[in-house]
Amino acid sequence: MGEFNKPFDAIVVGAGPSGNAAAYTMAKEGLNVLQIERGEYAGSKNVQGAILYADALEKIIPEFRDEAPLERHVIEQRMWTMDDRSHTGMHYRSDDFNEEKPNRYTILRAQFDKWFSSKVKEAGALVLYETTVTELVRDLSGKVIGVRTDRQGSPIMANVVVLAEGVNGLVGQRSGLRDELAPDTVALAVKEMHFLPRETIEARFNLSGNEGVVIEAMGTITKGMTGTGFLYTNEESISVGIGCIVSDFAETDVTPNELLEAFKNHPSIKPLLADSECKEYAAHLIPEGGYKAIPQLTGAGWIVVGDAGQFVNAVHREGSNLAMTTGRVAAETVVSLTRKREEMTAANLAAYQKRLAQSFVMKDLKKYKGIPELLHKNKGNFFGTYPKLLSQAMQTWFRVDGIDKVSKEKAIFRNFRETRTLWGMMGDAFRVVRAWR
Repeated sequence: MGEFNKPFDAIVVGAGPSGNAAAYTMAKEGLNVLQIERGEYAGSKNVQGAILYADALEKIIPEFRDEAPLERHVIEQRMWTMDDRSHTGMHYRSDDFNEEKPNRYTILRAQFDKWFSSKVKEAGALVLYETTVTELVRDLSGKVIGVRTDRQGSPIMANVVVLAEGVNGLVGQRSGLRDELAPDTVALAVKEMHFLPRETIEARFNLSGNEGVVIEAMGTITKGMTGTGFLYTNEESISVGIGCIVSDFAETDVTPNELLEAFKNHPSIKPLLADSECKEYAAHLIPEGGYKAIPQLTGAGWIVVGDAGQFVNAVHREGSNLAMTTGRVAAETVVSLTRKREEMTAANLAAYQKRLAQSFVMKDLKKYKGIPELLHKNKGNFFGTYPKLLSQAMQTWFRVDGIDKVSKEKAIFRNFRETRTLWGMMGDAFRVVRAWR
């Protein structure tokens, strides 16, 4: 790669939402940006659907709704607690979400990432596909000054390297910037795309036009492991999947595929997928460690964004908004330093972390910092005992069988006390409150 004789203002490693947000923001402000993506094209490694949160992207590309490949805007959120044969749910549906500028959309990542990458190139960045960054290049002081790739030629130099490389963070690991990924801070999720005519989807989920539904589920569906299942509607397909913490998979003999098959065949899910054709399957890692798992984010000449920084809100199942926001904030930090002609030192780049601390990203992750550990240590209760007790309570209460309601109430409370004990339930409630604060 000897053709790159002049250092770039910035090199972005990765072309997912965080990398594209960073590269676009810097290029749009006139910086000389190189983006390196190991896939054949941006999104080539992503066949599954996802949720796009409009606010984060609107701050980067205000007019994105006019051209981005969007599937459906979400008007209804369902949350299910499941045992093996039933679900207890709550949902929120509002016609207010049929607004001029909807708040959430379902997307197909392969199409969306490709579109976002095209905007990066339109903004003036140079994008290299099918190229893997193998290591970071440092000067004698230890400052990162560029990258080496799997292509022949000299290293590519830059004033700063933005690591948007995804949850594995291999470049950062090889360069000694971060530890290896801990198996209890990452989930392995498996997804499928089931295709149906759009009119079937709309009739089945009570939708019209481009309205959409998201279902998020937890309970015995994860076989005692820490994890969740999900289903959401696309224009002519349904995304369905389930994921659990990697360390839990290592402790059981349940495979991810077995888990997904059981979820698809659950009595509450199977009718929603009836007569569909499965055409796509994917497995990928999702950072789930939260606030306590965030690695070092900046150093001399480098900065970390997106999944590589563990920026996923596992409680609310938010990822794309955190990815794009961290990418944008990192880019704005670099732009500011470049315009002031300041060096990309560790001290100067630390402004990125200060900006994040004032954003919803860190505020939300900090709020829920105790939840991942709480769920993991009490997975038997939260993903087994309580879903079963809740289902039994609903079955008792709604079954009309000649037994008076006072007796039913006593039976429900007795079942909870005998199964979990009063002190056990009080302890669980205390731990939840403490982890939530």
